[in-house]
Amino acid sequence: MMRRPLSIALLCATAVAVLAGCSTGPRLVEGQVQSFSTLQAIPSPATYRIERLPSQQMPSFEPIVALAEQALGRAGLRRDDAAPRLLAQVGVQADTVPRYDPFRPYGAYGPYPWGMGGWYGRGWGFHGGWGFNEPTPLHRRAVSIVLRDAATQAVVYETSAVHEDVWVSDPAVYGVLFDAALTGFPQPPQGPRVVRQPLAPIPPAAPGTVR
Repeated sequence: MMRRPLSIALLCATAVAVLAGCSTGPRLVEGQVQSFSTLQAIPSPATYRIERLPSQQMPSFEPIVALAEQALGRAGLRRDDAAPRLLAQVGVQADTVPRYDPFRPYGAYGPYPWGMGGWYGRGWGFHGGWGFNEPTPLHRRAVSIVLRDAATQAVVYETSAVHEDVWVSDPAVYGVLFDAALTGFPQPPQGPRVVRQPLAPIPPAAPGTVR
């Protein structure tokens, strides 16, 4: 009769050890990626200029531009505003989506999930919400990149990546998603695919620095 509590305690200890071991490795961000390309090779010269929409002119969009530039650089492209071969347009979106309770498949408001409209406006916006007694919503982060030929204005590359999870770390997640969206550039696999990328930890702030 005394063995059962001991077994339960041992099981709990094992579970804690397993979780602790899992937490030491890099966290993987799973992105749902879809790309379209008419490129046969990386253009020469491999230069681009970022074209920003009116809604992206605010200073708060600068970190997003920097993350996109880093990902484009890793894909083999170089920013050159004076002599671009390509014009790049980037977009991001932050949102929340409901996470349904399996015992309440239609949630508290009927069978229709909350819509977000088309995020392909390439904008930079926040909206969403949740109701009482609902499971914790998922944070949805999405990025997109459109590349146009600077001479003809024809779209030569279009790609997007979406990630949903119960946690969020915006700056790092956006950078990982830009990398995921550009995997396989300039000739990515056909159709939707899942790309998993490690999330680099955010370095600790210097003493006296406010994040």
